Amino acid sequence: MGKECHFCGKKPQSGHLVSHSNIKTNRRFNPNLQQVRHQLASGEVLTISVCTRCLRSGLVVKPAARKSVA
Repeated sequence: MGKECHFCGKKPQSGHLVSHSNIKTNRRFNPNLQQVRHQLASGEVLTISVCTRCLRSGLVVKPAARKSVA
């Protein structure tokens, strides 16, 4: 599956870490992904990786709370 948002497709980007002496070394900018439970239109519940922007904008439909077995 990898580090990719399920909705927007946001992936890691590459860039440079720049030191005080202006030496550039490669680095990786990872998206802020969270594992959340998402309910599909059919009622099926899946655990997916979603970036925080998609989570905040309301693209994720969270299922009802799980019933506790006591």
